[in-house]
Parts: sequence; C-alpha cells; structure tokens
Amino acid sequence: MELKRVVVTGLGAITPLGNTLPETWEGIINGKSGAGPITQFDASKFKTQFACEVKGFDPLTVMDRKEARKCDRYSLFAINAAKQAIDDAAMDLDKEDKNRIGVIFASGIGGIKTFDEEVLGYAKIKDTIGPKFNPFFIPKMISDIAAGHISMLYGFHGPNFATVSACASSTNAISDAFNYIRLGKANVIITGGAEAAVSESGVGGFNSMNALSTRNDSPETASRPFSASRDGFVMGEGAACLVLEEMEHALARGAKIYCEIAGTGMSADAYHLTASHPDGLGAKLVMRNALEDAEMTPEDIDYINVHGTSTPVGDISEVKAIKEVFGDHAYNLNISSTKSMTGHLLGAAGAIEAMFCIKAINDGIIPPTINHADGDDDPEIDYKLNFTFNKAQKREVRAALSNTFGFGGHNACAIVKKICEVTCLQSYTKE
Repeated sequence: MELKRVVVTGLGAITPLGNTLPETWEGIINGKSGAGPITQFDASKFKTQFACEVKGFDPLTVMDRKEARKCDRYSLFAINAAKQAIDDAAMDLDKEDKNRIGVIFASGIGGIKTFDEEVLGYAKIKDTIGPKFNPFFIPKMISDIAAGHISMLYGFHGPNFATVSACASSTNAISDAFNYIRLGKANVIITGGAEAAVSESGVGGFNSMNALSTRNDSPETASRPFSASRDGFVMGEGAACLVLEEMEHALARGAKIYCEIAGTGMSADAYHLTASHPDGLGAKLVMRNALEDAEMTPEDIDYINVHGTSTPVGDISEVKAIKEVFGDHAYNLNISSTKSMTGHLLGAAGAIEAMFCIKAINDGIIPPTINHADGDDDPEIDYKLNFTFNKAQKREVRAALSNTFGFGGHNACAIVKKICEVTCLQSYTKE
C-alpha cells in the first residue's frame, strides 16, 4: 500500500519560558533560562532547590473550577497546549469526521503530584481515621488520562491512548500518530506530551539517583550541556501539542502547513536501567532508523536538537553517536540543546523539542545551547562541532532531527522537513 504523507498544521505549548508557543520561542531565541527556586513545595531540605517551573498558570483558563479539581497539573498543561494547537490548526470541527480524529498524548510519569498529595494525606490519618482517598485519585494520576480529557473535550473518537517510554515518551507519541495517519487509520491526530513532576517525590527521587544538578547558588546557569562542569539535569515542566494531519486532508481544507513529518525511528540500548550506552549504541541506531524511514541521507539534515541533558555520561555518548552516524557532515550541522533553557521536561521533552525544530525550519534560525563558558571544555567532547553555544544562529534549515532518550534505554527520534511542493499541491488539489 502507498503510505500517506503527514504534515503539521497546529502547534501549542506551555513551558517554563512562556504560557504560549510565541512567548516560549522568543525566550528560546534570546537564550533565556526558565530556571529559578522551587515554589510548589518547601525544597529547603532537598539537595536540589530549583527547577524550571511554569509561571503564572491559571487552571481556570483551561476549564471551570469543578472540572479542574478532577485533573492533575500535568493534565491541565496538556489540555492547555491542545487547545492552543487545535485553535492554531483552524479546523472547522462541525464539518470534520470526528471518528477520524484521534489523540495520542504522552506523559513519562503522569500525575505524580496527585500521588504525593493522596499518599501524604493517607499517612496522616491511617492510624486514626483509616484509609480515605479522593475518588478522583486514580483518574487524576494515570498517565493516559490527558489523552482522554482532550478527546472528551472535543468529541474525538479516533485512536486514543498514551505512550510511556520515560523521556522519549512524547517522541514515541509523535511517531505513533505519524504511523496511524500514514497507514490511513486517521485523518488528524492530536499528539504531544505533558509533565508536571516538580514535587517532593519527583525532585527527591531524581536527587537520590544523583541525576539533578545541585547548583543551588546559580539556577539559571545550572543546565550547561557539553560543558566540563555539568553536574546533572534541571527538572522542567509543561506541555507541547502538535496537530498532525494527512497532507491531502490538510490541503483540501486550505490549512496552514508548518512542515512535513519525514520519518521517525526507535531503538533500545538494552544496556542499563538509567545510563545511556557509553558508545552511544542505541543513539546511533535510532538516528539511522529515522533516516532510513525518512529515505534521507545524513547530508539532508541541517540541525539536530539533541537530547543533551547536561549529565556527565549522556552528553558524551550522544556526541559520539552523532559523529559516527553523520561522519564529516557532522561538522556542517548546527547542534543545540534547548534543555539548557527549558530544563528537562521529561515525557514532554520530545514534543517541545520537535516543535523547536519546526520553528527553526520556519524561521531560519537555530536556538542556542546556553551557559557554556570559554575554557569549560570536556576533553571527551569534540568542540569542532557547532554546538550553537550561547547565541542563536541564522541559517536555512531544510530538515531537522530531534533526539530523545529515556530511562530503560528507550530511544526515539523524529525528523521534520520543509515542504517545497505545497504551492503546486494546492493548485493540483483545486484542479
């Protein structure tokens, strides 16, 4: 069977840099950090006392108070981003076949804040009153519920589920959405990811693994991918949503088209519970799989938004993988880690970083990797590569690749590309 082509027609985001995509992108291009002291709980006794939090978020902008109380913070982020993206796509939902519109929306952890609240509440009363839990405890916590909320809000009856692969979750969601559409199983799929893990158990759990930066004296400079002094990632929160649409369907309704999804890849390190393979084995495989799926060569890629978490092991292995996959062309690439600004959005990272790739294609500008200081060089990293340190760079981007790697050795990769044929296709469609 002939595979259908898939395009992106809507974007929405809520991040530590802004409650909309335009606000976020402005912060990204200007090299702004979203990090600051944790405000959502008392972190004074934690090894890490800062994070990249969403600022000024009002749940009542998403839904009324009664309904908002039934949602974890991560779901509220997801619904907010989805509303932005669906509005941006400008579909006439009264005319659309909603049986052909699905929602595949990811979260790596789900409602961990709800889990904390309910379990801490139980601990206080278990010896006196006994177990007493909110009837919405489970529906608020489970990681598929954001997809459910979005489908219920709009009446979308197509494929509906969540993908969970730790920090690769939302790239896997995009990949699944892409595949369902190109196989003809849906016309439109609302996809992306959301995470809200800035909580006692979220921060404490990652602290116990020594995964988080502890640079409490300077949160804004704590995330410093590819620098010798990096000491762990900075936790972020938020959501990003993309509207993926079968190309002919998008053209028939005169949709604005941002880019085409060219291909996706997946792989497993099969190596370690949390650490990436030191030689980048899974990273090499996932990028090669994505290029093969897209029917592209390494030379077709202009920009890589790397996983780049600012951890001692992960940054090195990803650089090794890029050099091996891209060969000499690696030195022609722009490479950047936007986690230096947003922090690590965990299960939502892939969606927001794919979105930054799309914006780079549309605006002809590469977001920077901030917080690198002269001389702060790791001898195991090749600085002849262009890491786009500290300042955005203008260049044409024909195609961009986004890497995401998760605990458990899960790797996922998405390639987006500029569409040159849209005008011709529109004319063809009208004829």
